[in-house]
Amino acid sequence: MATLNEKKTCSERMADFRRFVWNPETKLFMGRSLINWVWISLYYLAFYVVMSGLFALSIYCLMRTINPYEPDYQDQLKSPGVTLRPDVYGDRGLRIYYNVSDNKTWEGLVTTLHTFLTAYTPAAQHLNINCTNNTYFIQDTFDGPNNTKLSCKFTSDMLQNCSGITDPTFGYPEGKPCFIIKMNRIIKFYPGNGTAPRVNCTYVGEEESGPLDVDYYPGNGTFSLHYFPYYGKKAQPSYSNPLVAVKFLNITRNVEFKIVCKVIGAGITFNVHDPYEGKVEFKLKIED
Repeated sequence: MATLNEKKTCSERMADFRRFVWNPETKLFMGRSLINWVWISLYYLAFYVVMSGLFALSIYCLMRTINPYEPDYQDQLKSPGVTLRPDVYGDRGLRIYYNVSDNKTWEGLVTTLHTFLTAYTPAAQHLNINCTNNTYFIQDTFDGPNNTKLSCKFTSDMLQNCSGITDPTFGYPEGKPCFIIKMNRIIKFYPGNGTAPRVNCTYVGEEESGPLDVDYYPGNGTFSLHYFPYYGKKAQPSYSNPLVAVKFLNITRNVEFKIVCKVIGAGITFNVHDPYEGKVEFKLKIED
């Protein structure tokens, strides 16, 4: 029993390991002969080739069923979301506060608008075409460059007094600020049922300041129908969302107001639990 429990020295263990790796007496490498290693290698090679082939075939079959231009499921996008620029988020949603006498409080807002509108310069829109008909721009063929669909131009000058061209400060120093409303894209969405959807901004709740006085650009605050439907990024790589600018003219100073801007049109719904479905809500306070 003492012999069986005797521990081997380190050199003996190393000698046993070397003999396991290569046994010169039996000519075995790690316990197997050369022909065994050849058969094992061929087996695993064939196994992984077959598995790779099956994986590649499944991916190919999957890609054949996917439409590259339109997602198969869009059930969560029944109505477009609406966003606002400039977008300054507080603890409870959008909140825009600034002081007309302190340019540091509104210069960042103006810069945000200028940066956002760089995508709407004539140079940035050079691939798009001029559209004048206020009807849906339905395209059954790919007539654009590189087998794409055409997109209508929307340039910042269409926003007139809120374009940043005639007034680079967007009215912020005068207490008559401009905000830009944008609808999110939904593929093959036809808003308005033939009538251009429009933006309408009001106070939320009963306000003592009277009705909200707003100028809308383009006229009447409408999203022209020729920007719809949207066919997806692959089909319309140069597409730009149409915009509506709102300019508030009678905001009482030093009072916080909650304002909602809704997109009014058939097919556009509002969700009381989602402040951005079909509308955008924000707080505005202008100090002097």
